[in-house]
Amino acid sequence: MSTTKLPAAPEPLATEVFDSHCHLDIMVGNRQASSGDPVAQAAQAARASVEGILREARAVGVTRLVTIGYDLPSSRWNADTAELHTDVYAGVAIHPNEAHASTPEVLAEIEELARLPHVRAVGETGLDYYRDWASKDDQHASFRAHIEIAKRTGKALVIHDREAHDDVLRVLADQGAPEVVVFHSFSGDAEMAGKCVAAGYFMSFSGPVTYKNAAYLREAAAVAPTELMLVETDAPYLPPTPHRGKPNAPYLIPLTLRCLAEVKGMEAAELAAAVNANGETVFGPW
Repeated sequence: MSTTKLPAAPEPLATEVFDSHCHLDIMVGNRQASSGDPVAQAAQAARASVEGILREARAVGVTRLVTIGYDLPSSRWNADTAELHTDVYAGVAIHPNEAHASTPEVLAEIEELARLPHVRAVGETGLDYYRDWASKDDQHASFRAHIEIAKRTGKALVIHDREAHDDVLRVLADQGAPEVVVFHSFSGDAEMAGKCVAAGYFMSFSGPVTYKNAAYLREAAAVAPTELMLVETDAPYLPPTPHRGKPNAPYLIPLTLRCLAEVKGMEAAELAAAVNANGETVFGPW
């Protein structure tokens, strides 16, 4: 069991905000972390509960969250969890790293889950050229199928884009993007941000925007208009500075939000209000 200490809670926000992307099932140990995944292992060693995660988040002004699926079991679990908690919404999908599992039968169930009222997103889906766990052909086919599910169900499309910016944009343009598209844990530079702005895609920024060596992400955030910005943790992954290497959780959103507010030259409360309004646009009313 990991002995990594959990990060201390940051100063609470004056205006509430929400976490647009996390993985509650991994955080509470419903999906066992792999032996090569020390951050997730540390999160699970803390024996968190959904209720505890929500309580800690509310204490710092993070009052709602979206928990995201990456395969069929996690999508089912997240959908069930969202049904039990009024301040939780879910996303359902097959992650690009698992694209070989996107059979017609599996995709049919993903679409069935996506039609539930408490499921507000189809994702995370997209392309991942960093890992080779699934072939590019499988990834592209799965991504296109999820795009169509998002369009048929009228739900937001949440995209995982890792080292695949040009192809992700190309597939969206070729397939025809849904009405609402979110680039989760936005990883592009200012040029990529400009392309997303032109297309009207939302950009969700996570902990890496706070990292010293990620000036390109802050430059992208400077390009992004506040009306297209979201904030997320991707918990238990990608914790913000100064907690790199430790488990992430929704209660750490204030650190990322304050960094983004500084980049934008605005008060954190003002950005939080904009993010909340964007959340209603993307995921619907809470």
